Amino acid sequence: MKNTQRGLLMRHLLESEVDQAIVDAQTDGESVLVRRLCFIKNLYYGDTREQAGRRVGISRSTTLRWANAWNDGGVEGLRPRFGGGRPPKLTPEQWDELCTILEEDQPWTPKQIHALIEDRYNVTYHPAHLSRKLREAGMNYAKPRPMDPRRLDDAEEILAERLDQALGEDDPEEPDDEKEPVVFGFFR
Repeated sequence: MKNTQRGLLMRHLLESEVDQAIVDAQTDGESVLVRRLCFIKNLYYGDTREQAGRRVGISRSTTLRWANAWNDGGVEGLRPRFGGGRPPKLTPEQWDELCTILEEDQPWTPKQIHALIEDRYNVTYHPAHLSRKLREAGMNYAKPRPMDPRRLDDAEEILAERLDQALGEDDPEEPDDEKEPVVFGFFR
């Protein structure tokens, strides 16, 4: 055991085992645990808590918490514990059912989707959050517009004529196999 600023540091592992724990945590992508183990490694090498904390960039109060976590539980005591946040309002089964309903009975307006969720599941979502969740599920709001009412009936023919005029395609003297390919682009 090594003296730190306050209390003793338990030597749960040999220095080589701490090094191996750091390598394992790096391999598993646990960057938070790597940082905490580096702090412990510095304490093993004789740093005070304050010095070891400065090396890994943490406050004095955090050094005490990490040292106590190490003393109480070793490597497992240093692992970050995240409770997972607030549970979702709809279960995964309910969410799948909702997505199936939305896919089958299209189209839906955002107000209709909110009303459906409230009526069926007795749950309300903020509109921005609901649209985010729907996008994550691969859905997007879209307005069905089969055709622009301002479109002319012969729009394709007019476009073809104007393209031919602009590109000089009206020249009947040049055979088709000698014409260069046309490249389209948009310019300002």
